[in-house]
Amino acid sequence: MSKKEKVKKILNSLPGEGFLKVTVDRSVSLNSRDKVALIRKGNELFNRGKIDLAKRIFITAGYSDGLIRIGDHYLKQELPLEAFKMYWMAPDTKKVQVMTEKMGEIIRKWLRENDE
Repeated sequence: MSKKEKVKKILNSLPGEGFLKVTVDRSVSLNSRDKVALIRKGNELFNRGKIDLAKRIFITAGYSDGLIRIGDHYLKQELPLEAFKMYWMAPDTKKVQVMTEKMGEIIRKWLRENDE
C-alpha cells in the first residue's frame, strides 16, 4: 500500500463530523456588572464540580480563564479533544499549539504503524 493510500485510509477512518465543532463567538453582549456576576456564578459552579454548567456560563460570558480551567479539567479527566476545544475557544494559543503538535505526532505514529 502506498503512503498516499495509507493517508487516505487513515483520513477515511476519522469521524465524518470531525473532531471539533467550530462555532462563531458565542459570547453575548453583557454589561460589566452582569458579566462579573455570571463569571462569579460560573466559578462557584466549577468549584462545586458542576463543570457543564460552568462551561456554558464561561462560553456565554466569553471568559477565557474559565475556559482554560475547564480545558485543564478535561485534560486531567483524559478527555484531550474536549480540552482542545476549550483551549481553542479561550483562545490559549500556547496550549493549542502544544496539543496540535502532539496530535501530529500521533498521526505520524499511525502512518508508521501502517507501514509495518
